[in-house]
Amino acid sequence: MAYYLYTLTFLFLLTATVLYFTRPLWLPHAPPIPYLTSPGYIPAPLYDAYDTLMNRLNSARYSSLPTSFAGDAEAGLHSSNFDLSGNIEAEDGRAGLDEGAKREVFIVMKRRGVGFDEARRIWVEERFAREGVGRDGRPLDKRAVMFS
Repeated sequence: MAYYLYTLTFLFLLTATVLYFTRPLWLPHAPPIPYLTSPGYIPAPLYDAYDTLMNRLNSARYSSLPTSFAGDAEAGLHSSNFDLSGNIEAEDGRAGLDEGAKREVFIVMKRRGVGFDEARRIWVEERFAREGVGRDGRPLDKRAVMFS
């Protein structure tokens, strides 16, 4: 029985090797594999599977986030467009920025290597897309009625 297993394994590896080295001959004639080789729309969940997986893995890891406005400013979560100095000078007793949003913006800053303003813009656009809002702030739902 073991000889059958070894023989099948050997034949599979031999076939795979021959197909790999002769792929320029047969690949143009092969049918397209959906979402991999054929052009067209890729569904958002499939397209964002890597980002979703990495977000879940990163959220499971512990990372200490600042709990005050001064800590947020020291961690780089501020800019000239998003100034925290008024909160720091007024000795604001609140806990600082929102923990969930702060963590997601921090992940975008690390992963993409961008500054706070750009990471915040990317995060807002991703959140808009998740919640069905266009880049211009209008709902993407065709049934939405807006009065101006």
